[in-house]
Amino acid sequence: MAKYLLLKHYRGGPQPTAEGSIPMEQWAPEEIDAHIAFMDHVADTLRERGEFVDAQALSPEGTFVRYDGEGRPPLTDGPFAESKDLIAGWMMIDVDSTERAHEVAAFLSSAPGPGGRTIKEWIEVRPFLTEPPAIG
Repeated sequence: MAKYLLLKHYRGGPQPTAEGSIPMEQWAPEEIDAHIAFMDHVADTLRERGEFVDAQALSPEGTFVRYDGEGRPPLTDGPFAESKDLIAGWMMIDVDSTERAHEVAAFLSSAPGPGGRTIKEWIEVRPFLTEPPAIG
C-alpha cells in the first residue's frame, strides 16, 4: 500500500471543461449539497475498501508565511487573492498502486456540478515520499 494526496483545485491545472468552469459560488444550494454528498459517497466507498485515510475542504482564504531572521516577525503575503491556483480541498488515500490512485481520482472527478452534470474536475495526484529523493 502507498499513500497519495488527491488535491482539488479552485483554479489552475489543465484547462477546465465547460462543465467545470462555472465557479461554485454560482451554483444553486441544492447543487452544492449534491456535490458534497457525492464527496461523502466517495469517502464512504473508500472506507469500505480500507483505502480512505483522511479528507478536508479548505477555505479560499489563507496566508503565505516565511521565516525572516531571528527576532523579526515572519513576512506574510496573502491571502492568495492574485494566485491562479487555490487548493479547495484534499483527500488522502492508501492504495495498492498508482493505477488505483488514478482510478480513485477519476471517481472523485466525476462529482456532479451545476444542473447535476459531471464537472470532470482535474484532480492532482501526489504520492507521498517514502524515502529521501536520490541525487545524482
